[in-house]
This record gives sequence, C-alpha cells and structure tokens, in this order.
Amino acid sequence: MNSTIDITAVQHADAEAFDVIIIGAGLSGIGAAVRLQRDCPDRDFILLERREAIGGTWDLFRYPGIRSDSDMHTLGYDFKPWEADKSIADGPSILSYINETADEYRVREHIRFSQKLLTADWCSERGQWQLTVETPEGTRRYRCGFLMLCAGYYSYDQGYEPAFEGKDSFAGQWVHPQFWPDNLDHTGKKVVVIGSGATAMTLVPNMSRQAAHVTMLQRSPTYVISRPSVDSFANWLRRCLPAKLAYDIVRWRNTLWQQWIYRLSRVAPGVLKRSLLKKVREEIGEVVDVDKHFTPRYNPWDQRLCLVPDDDLFRSIQAGKASVVTDHIESISERGIQLESGEHLDADIIVCATGLELVILGGAEFTLDGQAIDLANEWTYKGMMCSNIPNMVHTFGYINASWTLRADLIAGWTCRLLNHMRESGETTATPRISDELAASMSRRFWIDDFSAGYMQRMMQRFPKQGDQMPWMNPQDYRRDRKMFRDDPIEDNDLVLERLEVRAEASELQKVS
Repeated sequence: MNSTIDITAVQHADAEAFDVIIIGAGLSGIGAAVRLQRDCPDRDFILLERREAIGGTWDLFRYPGIRSDSDMHTLGYDFKPWEADKSIADGPSILSYINETADEYRVREHIRFSQKLLTADWCSERGQWQLTVETPEGTRRYRCGFLMLCAGYYSYDQGYEPAFEGKDSFAGQWVHPQFWPDNLDHTGKKVVVIGSGATAMTLVPNMSRQAAHVTMLQRSPTYVISRPSVDSFANWLRRCLPAKLAYDIVRWRNTLWQQWIYRLSRVAPGVLKRSLLKKVREEIGEVVDVDKHFTPRYNPWDQRLCLVPDDDLFRSIQAGKASVVTDHIESISERGIQLESGEHLDADIIVCATGLELVILGGAEFTLDGQAIDLANEWTYKGMMCSNIPNMVHTFGYINASWTLRADLIAGWTCRLLNHMRESGETTATPRISDELAASMSRRFWIDDFSAGYMQRMMQRFPKQGDQMPWMNPQDYRRDRKMFRDDPIEDNDLVLERLEVRAEASELQKVS
C-alpha cells in the first residue's frame, strides 16, 4: 500500500465498530433503540449521548412547570402505553417515562454517556461512517455501517437571546429558561417573562403562584388553545380495556384531532381563528383586551399553537397575579424594562424566554471522504435523509403535531431498510436526484409555511425540499404513515449498492 493512504482511515482502523450507532439518548433516540433491538436483532448498536443522563429535553430543562405541549398519548411511544392520569404531563413525569422505557427494554446497557459527536466522515473505501467523539478522557473514535441521528434540532450550549440595549445595567437576576438556576427564589418578587411561546405560557402561571406579580411581555400575540390536563375519556377507557388497546384508541383519536385542526388552518384559517379567539374570550372574560393581546397578525398554525392546560394562564390573569403586555423593548434599565410606548416594567427577575438556537444534525461536522458537506446544497429525501449522503437517517418530528409520531415512523422505516439491505445483500443506501429533476423542481425551505423565528433564522442552512415526492418533507401524518410503513423500500431515487471493502483494518495500518 502506498504512502498516500488516507490518514483518517488509518486513525479509525482500530476504532470500535458497530452495525448501527444512534446519536442522542432522548425521546427519539431511546425509541429508535427499542425498535432497532426488536426489529433488527441481528444488528449490534450503541447510543452516544453527550450528557450524563438520558432524556434529552426532558432532563435538560428544569424551569418551573415544564411540561409537554402535546398530549402524551401521541407524544409517547406507540409501543409503550402512557398510563398516568394526566395526558398533558410535567417534565419529571415524561423523564420518568423515558427512563422506564430504557430499563424495560434493556436499552440503557447500550448507552455511552459523556460522548459528544464532533465529526462524522463517510469512508467510501470501507463503506462506513468514521466518528470522532469528545469524551472526558479525550478523543475517541468509532466506526459504523449506518448512522441514526436523534440529537434533536437545537443547541444544548446556548439558547436564542436577542441583543438588548442596557442589559448589563440590570441590577436584578437575568435568566434564560434553558439554563435555569437551581437556587433561583422568585417568592414575593416582580418577574417579567419576555416571550409569548410555550415556555413563557408555562412559566407565567407557575411563577405567579409565589411571585408578587408576573408580567408576560410580548412583541406580538400567539394563538392559544385550552385543553384539560386530564383526559377523562382516556382514563375511563383504560379501566375498561387492556392498557395497550385503550392507548391505541386514544392515540388514534388524538392524532385525527391534531390533523383535523391543522387541515382546517390550511383550508379555512378564518374559521379556526374565530373559534380559537371565541374560546379565549369565554375563558378570560373582560379582564384582558383579547384583540390586542391574544390576536396574532398571522393565521393559525403559521406558527405553533400554544397549549394552555386547565386554563392556568387565564386563571392567573383573572386572579391579578399575572398580566400580559404587548409592546416593544426600548432598553433594559437598572430596575426593569423600558418600553417603546413609554411604559416601564419594574422587575426583580427577568426571564428571557425568547426561544432556541437551532443546529443542524446535532451540530457535528459531516464530510464525505474528507470533503465537507454543505447541506444547503442537498435535497431532503422523505424529510429524513439527504441526497448524496449514504447510510444516514436524521430524525425530525412534526412541527404541526406531536414530535414522536414522526420519530416512531422514521425509526420503523429505518429498520425496514436495514432488514431489506441484509436480505438483498446491499451495504449502502444513498438518495440520488437526477440533474434534470433537480433543475425542474421548485426549491422550498425544508420547513416551509411556518413563520416561527427560531425556524426562519436557520432554514437557509438546512437541506431544501422540492415539490414532488420523495424530495419533500410532508409534515403530514396520514401521508407519512403510508409512505414509511406501506410503500416499498426500493424506488428510483434511493440507490442501493453493495460495496466491496477493499482494505481491512490490519492493512490500513501498513503505511509505507
């Protein structure tokens, strides 16, 4: 072997090798591991988790009242019934559910903690991904035939925070929900929560129980939808039927409801808008100007609807413990926030609930035979693979329904693909788009028709989608269910090949 041998390949020659490596041990990663273990028992695998615990979002976020904004009959796994009384569950309950799943299905023994993926290079010569991972003991390397990315879509290292003039002059405590201090005491304090998304609407009623007063400060309103946290029908059904059957029925009902609401927002947005605002007026009464504070400029589901369980936000406002202010921030002062209207909001604590900082593919660097991949130049294949990138699936759930509904489907399809490849003798699966088709299709953002700021800030860096399948990211559960579960694995756009490995690990070490 000549001396021009790839140095990266040499470095990875003695790397620990697996059939499949899953990145991330959160809700999606644990679900993928269960399916892989059950449906592909002949494949060995590990999960690499950058933190020291499983759970992802539900272990990271610790702010008061953290909860799901989807019901747990659809946010939960399809193979493990949710049996708690509350279907709109708090963070600790969801974390317990994920841990129970990991233990029940013996997934924990496959997890490697404190392992942060830095780089992933596809080696065509070996037909494997070569991973470089950061650990407390130093750099570690792995190899795998197939890579499943379940690391979510936002940065664990930083949240999104606009530049606020005068922030450094604030004499109180400044907090971002993603990094909630363990010792923060808001009892008897004046609190201002900047933001109007799900996090803000969770924090306000919860903090108002001990705070002197909590103000939700928003630039513009968000649509809210109120639902009971306890699903009495689901609990009754579980008493009458076997747990799995009851769970499946409620999951089916709630999935249909989510789809119906979203479709209504697309075909008759005015009807849905009037219905949502009517409900808000009925619940909150004359205490708040609904037109000013709860009527967005956009149509429903152009951004995600915010869930208000048990009307808790409305009750805290009615009780005088919380209020909503719609205005723009001029600057941060020593005592609070100066608004453009001239009003000043006094604050002992300011919570900056302004959103997430998105990352692509977990924030790692990806290369093909050492050449950097520019994902913005690639096309999405069924919203889970990228053109020209072999043997890699990335999990991204629904923005218009429960995340896990799509994560479950992607994991199931991946197992179908792996089994198909094993049976047919192929070793690589690579989405390929013809030059003619690429030139003829309109190019759209990977998530389009969704105006949320945290998406819009990063969409230009994601793979693009076209206007015909499979080069689209449908975000439609009914279509996805058929595509992932029933449609054939083989199509004209997914190229399956058998690559002959031309060099063994022992040969790669012989550099002459």
